[in-house]
Amino acid sequence: MNLIELQRAGRSPSLPLALEGVARSGIQLHSLLRVLPGQRYVGKALWGEQTVLAKILVGKNAERHFQREREGARLLAAQGLLTPKLLEQGNHPGQGGWLLFEFLEGALNLADVWHSLPAHAALSDAQRDLLGEALGVIAQMHRKGLWQDDLHLDNLMRHDAQLYLVDGGGVCAETPGSALSRNKVIANLGVFFAQLPASLDPYLEELLVSYLLVNAEHALPLETLQTEINKVRRWRLRDFMSKVGRDCSLFSVQRGASALRIFKRKEHALLEPLLAKADAAIDGGKALKRGGSSTVAEVQLGERKLVVKRYNIKGFVHWLKRFWRPSRAWHSWCEGNRLAFLGIATPAPLAMLELRSFWLRRRAYLITEHVAGEDILCRFRPYAASDSQTMPAESELEALEELFTTLKRERISHGDLKGSNMLWQGGRWALIDLDATQQHASERSFAPAFARDRARFLRNWPTDSSLYQLLDQRLAK
Repeated sequence: MNLIELQRAGRSPSLPLALEGVARSGIQLHSLLRVLPGQRYVGKALWGEQTVLAKILVGKNAERHFQREREGARLLAAQGLLTPKLLEQGNHPGQGGWLLFEFLEGALNLADVWHSLPAHAALSDAQRDLLGEALGVIAQMHRKGLWQDDLHLDNLMRHDAQLYLVDGGGVCAETPGSALSRNKVIANLGVFFAQLPASLDPYLEELLVSYLLVNAEHALPLETLQTEINKVRRWRLRDFMSKVGRDCSLFSVQRGASALRIFKRKEHALLEPLLAKADAAIDGGKALKRGGSSTVAEVQLGERKLVVKRYNIKGFVHWLKRFWRPSRAWHSWCEGNRLAFLGIATPAPLAMLELRSFWLRRRAYLITEHVAGEDILCRFRPYAASDSQTMPAESELEALEELFTTLKRERISHGDLKGSNMLWQGGRWALIDLDATQQHASERSFAPAFARDRARFLRNWPTDSSLYQLLDQRLAK
């Protein structure tokens, strides 16, 4: 296969794939790590007898992307920063280009290491060490006058106890060899910290010590940095939410006059047969709810437990009210992805289906992961009596405080905080039944909605109980 043919190969070309006209003797791609169909193919390859990381760039913008990748790799190496060695590079005008880097066998990117660490409301020692290590390398880059315009933990690879900077396509220079200006430093650190949980914001000053030990060229005002972080977070959320309904690397979308189908891309092959026979799956599954407006069942798929929810149309009048506006499945799909993006625990949304007749909406379905947790009513039942002298575990109360604080910070109202919609799972409280969940654009609309959520939550227990009074004291108002 040549570069022109690769451009037409789509998202999943057959592997192993021999590429002709690339490097001096061609290469053979054995696995793909990142794909932008018709634009970029990055993967592990064999070049002669040597294993390399191959970046193959095709399409109309291949020349520009090739120049950026090559220049970024050159800048990192020229400034003495640790980065995989560029072994071979070249391009064919009008066809595409290639860059072959040394392959760091067994290397882990810091994002994977980060996600493997236990989640904590506060900054753990392991998290502090990892971020301190990353910030030290970022400080080295800034001290040399460079920055990465999409700086995140994925761009740092740990290999043989050392951190390597990767992805030269995002590397930019102000004045190579001279320290980066303060505005550039704050903007770049804003990008980095914006991709970490907002619960770590109180530890910014502590974390910055690792950066300043390496690059103390500028004072870094916390208020200015926090403003930049908040700005980047808002942009990232808008960008992510724009993707939940369109075909991209994260989601597979099939949109037409008779149906709208959306899958998490990595779940597409597994869930497509289930979604095609969703009614049969619900009938054969374990019933969780059989209501007029919705039917919910637990479904076993191999070794996985999933939840399939069908949003029913109760009759012609109900259909007249529903056909012209987005379905509740679509709303729950969007809000489930929003909560997950913001780090709020909720069953992972995996797929949704909206049946249509000439674009007019009918029944809809949502598939999520099954959360095996106990709801808060059951969990707190031993402490609900008016004369109870014992209270829930402190870890569960702290997790509840963290949840309400996060909802308040992100201006999110749930809309129905009865006890059965909050499950204890993995040391966190997970929200389910997101049909009425909403992120508010202003404090004016959010404040009364949050107050209603809080009041509804507290009504799960008698007002004269010690538990009610304790929760009323501790939860954000």
